[in-house]
Amino acid sequence: MNRRKDVELFEAIRREYQFGVGTVKGVARKFGVHRRMVREALADAVPKERKRVQRARPKLEPAVSFIDGILENDLKEPRKQRHTAHRIYDRLLVEKPDIKVAEATVRAYVREKKLEIGLSRRETFVPQSYTWGREGQVDWYEMVAELGGERQKVQIFCLRSMASAGAFHRAYPHASQQAFLEAHELAFHYFGGVFHVLRYDNLKSAVQRILRGSQREETARFVAFRSHWGYAAEFCNPARGNEKGGVEGEGGFFRRNHLTPVPVARDYEHLNELLREASGQDERRIVGERPVSVGAAMTLEREHLLPSAKEGFNLAAVSFPVVNPSGCVKVLTNSYSVPLATGTEVEAKIHATYIEVWRQGECIARHERSFGRQQKILDLNHYLEVLERKPGALAGSTALEQCRAQGKWPASYDEYWEVLKQRQGRQAGTHAMIEILLEGRKHGAARLRQAIERALELGCSDKAAVEYLLTEEKLEKKRPEVIEVGALLAYERPQPTMAVYDQLLLNTTAEVIQ
Repeated sequence: MNRRKDVELFEAIRREYQFGVGTVKGVARKFGVHRRMVREALADAVPKERKRVQRARPKLEPAVSFIDGILENDLKEPRKQRHTAHRIYDRLLVEKPDIKVAEATVRAYVREKKLEIGLSRRETFVPQSYTWGREGQVDWYEMVAELGGERQKVQIFCLRSMASAGAFHRAYPHASQQAFLEAHELAFHYFGGVFHVLRYDNLKSAVQRILRGSQREETARFVAFRSHWGYAAEFCNPARGNEKGGVEGEGGFFRRNHLTPVPVARDYEHLNELLREASGQDERRIVGERPVSVGAAMTLEREHLLPSAKEGFNLAAVSFPVVNPSGCVKVLTNSYSVPLATGTEVEAKIHATYIEVWRQGECIARHERSFGRQQKILDLNHYLEVLERKPGALAGSTALEQCRAQGKWPASYDEYWEVLKQRQGRQAGTHAMIEILLEGRKHGAARLRQAIERALELGCSDKAAVEYLLTEEKLEKKRPEVIEVGALLAYERPQPTMAVYDQLLLNTTAEVIQ
């Protein structure tokens, strides 16, 4: 019987005695309780605590020494390879088949014994108070999203203000250092300034090595980034996520309330727009015992943040690869095509979502960053000059295959290519198609597609026709001058007649020449 029911029973007994039967025996008979309880209720309205008697455990006693031995040995074992209550019960069934005890009984004993010997601890966490703009917490968490019709695992960067409870969320395909630093800058713009201190776990983008206590050997780029924006960093102890519980809880709340069911977006840009809208909705809620909404608190906090840097940090990691015989440069673990000769040294800039290749101060290639390993990312435009000399390599080229897969090679290209081969032959037709692609590179893919489809409609099967259609809109056609019709009357003349010539025929003797 629980405490509430005891109190309610005592109240009923007291009222019945006072206003009802009026005798101890009568009250006991009516409620079906002992007279001793009636007297106890009359003496005090609050029931006394019952004494707990230590009962004998005849079924469990034979297994106690076996269970204790397992738990004592677990004190020396790795934390993640210790016995659970269910595992101990399984071992009992196999190693001590004569002992018949219920699993619930084993679970209850193991729970008590683990607390007694220190295998499990129930911690008490101390509530914290935060001043405006003082501390923010940073973390990554995972989610699944449907991007372009395909389900993908997405990494979400989260920076949460501990004073205002405002949070910034940003999606990336991979939790790389470039994404980590870029998301910081976007978060600073979102909050309108920089926090004095940011708290992290020991993620590789920031920490190179964990030293004694709270000391950390930070990565060089992270130190430079902190110095640029002027804030301090603090790190949690290993495997102690509760030390940044604010951002841990924020990730769970945001995922449950805004990312369930699985969000659907066209691409990462669209997904981040959805995340920004969700953050805007959260600005209207009131968190905990705070007197104002999250958005209002962020406005108050903005005055206490450090000012943003005048210029952004150079987020790109830089390397200097050399073009290989396949026309590619190797950046990290993948190869990216460039329109340069073999052996040329270039500068590769690695951003969060894309790769840029520079040569003599000019960006000569830009690719979407691949997070696979040993992948080749090729652009057909980078091989057109080579294919002009080797047209036979076009049909089976990997660059063309990737171009088709990305939807950059429409069916009209294949149709027109086939028309050229039928008219000019396989070699000459392919060469003409390559020259058309070279010319189209100057005008853009959309314009080239329009010109080829227009040429098919007109029945043209010549390279010159496509080149004309590419520049048709830019050609200047001189319009004739406007002339008043009345001014032309001065040039009017009567229609000529041939009658006067008939007189010549009358004065001439006709002779027949045989």
